[in-house]
Amino acid sequence: MNMPGHIKVLLSDEIRAYDPDGPATRKVGQGEPMSPDWHRQTIMDFLEALIEPQETEVLFSGGASLMCWSVTRSNGAYRVIYIPWTGHFSLAVESRYGPVDIGVHGDAMGCFGSV
Repeated sequence: MNMPGHIKVLLSDEIRAYDPDGPATRKVGQGEPMSPDWHRQTIMDFLEALIEPQETEVLFSGGASLMCWSVTRSNGAYRVIYIPWTGHFSLAVESRYGPVDIGVHGDAMGCFGSV
């Protein structure tokens, strides 16, 4: 399977498994549980921000510039990317030099919801 297809399967599986009403399915911030309504809104916002995976050059600490995959459009400050060699998603901040990995890694909606 090609990389965009692989990423779309990962995202589809994650979206399908996301249960906003499940018992303590997600905690954010300082470990405080968020309401089911917050989770439902996060899912809707995430689905609206999704794009076809597109190869994107991302800056990492130490000055490394590596190819990753954008999976959400930028909101002007952040976007979610997929890092293929780790198999994780990441939150990247927009900069004048392009997206910069800020070390928020995990599942796509967890990264997206951390903003």
